[in-house]
Amino acid sequence: MLIDTHVHLDPYSQNEIQEILSRAAKEDVRMVISAGTTIASSKKNIEYSKIFPQFFTGVGMHPMDLIEPFTEKHDNELRKLVLSHEKVIVMSEIGLDYLPDMPDRAWQFEAFRKQINIARDLKLPIIFHSREAHNDCFRVLKEEKAYEVGGVMHYFQGSLYDAQSAIDLGFYISIARPLFRLDELQDVVKNISLEHIVIETDSAPQPFKKNRENWTEPRHLKAILLKISELKNLSSAEVEKVIFENTKKLLLTRWENIESTIA
Repeated sequence: MLIDTHVHLDPYSQNEIQEILSRAAKEDVRMVISAGTTIASSKKNIEYSKIFPQFFTGVGMHPMDLIEPFTEKHDNELRKLVLSHEKVIVMSEIGLDYLPDMPDRAWQFEAFRKQINIARDLKLPIIFHSREAHNDCFRVLKEEKAYEVGGVMHYFQGSLYDAQSAIDLGFYISIARPLFRLDELQDVVKNISLEHIVIETDSAPQPFKKNRENWTEPRHLKAILLKISELKNLSSAEVEKVIFENTKKLLLTRWENIESTIA
């Protein structure tokens, strides 16, 4: 089966999520992990995880969504959320974002470091965001010993050097739809071991696309897997098996709960 390791489905209504998950199931996608970006979105994801068997949750505060410094109150709230339900299985989405007009970098660094520590304390894999910030992300992950829990460099679009740096820190590389348009990313996939790859869609509402049929959804995961198969010159069945095992290893501390839910 296919597992979408990173989506943002919390902005959708319950009915829309049911339709999205039904379309995904037709393409053999039987599990999604919906990432929190704020305390509120993390809570909403947890509520949806109680409704839909195949819906699992990450909690976290995204660097783009910081509206104030990260405090002990935020730390305590996130810890409570992690412990509030067994379907919280990753710390997600956290990281650094250096695009113009992003929140203060000092806020970002503090939030990133503190959330890594929550993940380590509670033994959760980390799904991290890095935009124009790879070197600093890798440095912070190393300094905060994130390799103790591992995780994923999400929506990867970097170089082979970036990929190897993340892998050396104990992280998987998550491949999404940019694979279809970025030649450099295709070269990365060709040159790193399949044992270091997981897949995602980063699905979220896309109102800028006029045609609703073109919005990215978990159902598109199969096409990503097929493209990886083509680039690796391997059968889709073999690629699916390895990526499933990678994802299982990533989520190993929570796998018993996962398997009992989606079996």
